[in-house]
Amino acid sequence: MAKYKESGEREHPREIVLGSCAKHGEDAVIDFAIAVLTGDVTAKEAFTTELDRLKWLTGPTAGGWAKLDPVNFYWARVWAARTFLYVWRDDAVDALMTAAGDPAWRVREHVARVTAQRELGQLADALVPDLGHELPRVRATAARALGAAGEAEHAEALQAVADDPDLTVRVAAEKALARLEKRLDRIFD
Repeated sequence: MAKYKESGEREHPREIVLGSCAKHGEDAVIDFAIAVLTGDVTAKEAFTTELDRLKWLTGPTAGGWAKLDPVNFYWARVWAARTFLYVWRDDAVDALMTAAGDPAWRVREHVARVTAQRELGQLADALVPDLGHELPRVRATAARALGAAGEAEHAEALQAVADDPDLTVRVAAEKALARLEKRLDRIFD
């Protein structure tokens, strides 16, 4: 299970998740992450009655979070979404589709990261609204995901953020359009 390294640094989330899979079984870890994303296990439950399983996704520090204001319990969904950067099962797509509309921007940002990494085209439409999000990092992450997993119909949305006020978003949109053009073997004007 996750431990603090001798230097006091926490283990990387990948190591925490993979260690939990080795100890509890990959299906058990994935099932729990899906349950948190879909609301079958509420964020409150994740930090109370399911705290031991939440530690599968976060490591031993999750216990301290339980004393936080409940408004911060959305972190359980962030960690659940992040899990799919490290382990995968095809039925996670439906849970990620649900999470793509999560009210917490950090959850949606992680859905976009997973979408990009795993090239989940079925989630592309759900990410388009995040191109207009107030936070540049969310817009940039959505753009990168659309470049990795989008289709021709997403080019116009990417072109619309190519002149975003934030440089990071403009660069992400430009690179996403280039990636989309290369993947689809066509040029978008």
